[in-house]
Amino acid sequence: MEFNKVLNDCKIYEAGKPIELVVREYGVDEKDIIKLASNENPYGTSPDVTKKIQTLAQNMFVYPDDSMYELKEALSSKFSVHSENVIIGAGSDQILDFVIKAKCDENSKMLMSKTTFAMYEIYGRQTGAKILKTVDDEHNLEQFEAMYKEHGADIIFLCLPNNPLGECLDKEEVYNFLSKIDKNTLVVVDGAYQEYASFKNTKKAISPSDLIEQFPNTIYLGTFSKAYALGGMRTGYGIAQKNIIKTMYKLRPPFNITTLSLAACIEALKDEEFVNKCIAKNFEQMKRYEEYAKNKGFSYIESYTNFITIKFDNKYISSEVAQQLLQRGIIVRDLTGYGVNAIRITIGTNVQNTRVFKVLDTVFEELDKEENL
Repeated sequence: MEFNKVLNDCKIYEAGKPIELVVREYGVDEKDIIKLASNENPYGTSPDVTKKIQTLAQNMFVYPDDSMYELKEALSSKFSVHSENVIIGAGSDQILDFVIKAKCDENSKMLMSKTTFAMYEIYGRQTGAKILKTVDDEHNLEQFEAMYKEHGADIIFLCLPNNPLGECLDKEEVYNFLSKIDKNTLVVVDGAYQEYASFKNTKKAISPSDLIEQFPNTIYLGTFSKAYALGGMRTGYGIAQKNIIKTMYKLRPPFNITTLSLAACIEALKDEEFVNKCIAKNFEQMKRYEEYAKNKGFSYIESYTNFITIKFDNKYISSEVAQQLLQRGIIVRDLTGYGVNAIRITIGTNVQNTRVFKVLDTVFEELDKEENL
């Protein structure tokens, strides 16, 4: 059977390995497994959200409010925009899908960093668009600008902070770059981890309302999967000028967000204090990973997210380290598939991280022994 030929060059996105897989394949007791591969908030969501879901669970037979009025109003208030500037998606991934389908075909070009969120390229190739990447793994705006001048682009992706590496550009340099971009080029500013970046350093903070006002050719993406700890509810949002949002709605299927997801997100936005406490704990624990890496002689990327990328250079092979951890019930993300000899570790709780360090010590000791045999 023949399918659309553009799919021949499409890769399948590999999500972080689930706990159930480790139980099945390695026989590790579920209670001994620590999943630190998908950048979930280990502290969970606000208790108020849980109570709300329990109350509404009996109404799951009813379709959700397809206008998503309450959630859009809540986001509008939070970001000082109009509800017409907001679109809700099943994760920010779905908004990405809308954006790319609305703008690209086989004659289009998309520009992104060499190492960034894989779904940009995957969705792009589904339309047949040409993928342009910078030379550096991390965001280098000089390279972006040079490639844009040489090749042009229909869409530019800026992941701020960047997943899977963790670095983040300053708002000032981002705005300077955006001022040089043609108004017919759509720039996607992916702020999935902006809550973390703006907490750590206000120079990294990007206001969606200010962004779309100064640069009408931009769309800001946000999610409830990270800081708000609602990954299982699969809800994201896009904020842009009304004409962009109106176009996105032509691609949005009906009832794309569940009743419980809408309720959870609305409630989560009411408890910013809980979210900020989680973020503060995240960066407290991240310092432990930075110290661990330094003590081991590893380099790491300064992170503005809830994960850290630790590089092994020529000392170890990241895929071997990740596999050894997996067999011991520690799930991390190997970045070999991105062409980087490193692992990405979600910052866990104090107890989780203490165990990770002990298991890492054991793994490195065994790898050193194998090397010396």
